[in-house]
Amino acid sequence: EEGIDISNQYSKNVKDLMDKEFAFVITLCGDANENCPSFPKKTKKFHKGFKDPAKAKGKEEEILNIYREVRDEIKNFILSLKEFLGINKQ
Repeated sequence: EEGIDISNQYSKNVKDLMDKEFAFVITLCGDANENCPSFPKKTKKFHKGFKDPAKAKGKEEEILNIYREVRDEIKNFILSLKEFLGINKQ
C-alpha cells in the first residue's frame, strides 16, 4: 500500500547483529524494550512503544485497519526521528 518493496526483507535475531556497531537502538514494543540485550555504552537506546497489531481482534477489515493505523504511526515516527533523538537538523 505504501509502495515499499519488502519482499527481500526478513526478521533477524538481535543475537545475529551483536558484532555490528550501532549509534542508536530503538525498540518499538514493550517486549523488545524489556528483553533487548545490552549494547556498548556508545550505543544510545530509546523506546517508542506502539500497540501490537498482531493482537488485534475483530473482523478481517477491522484488523487490517489496525495494521494500517500502526503502520502510519510508525511512518510518522520515522519522519520525526531527528526530533525524537534530539538531533539538530542540518
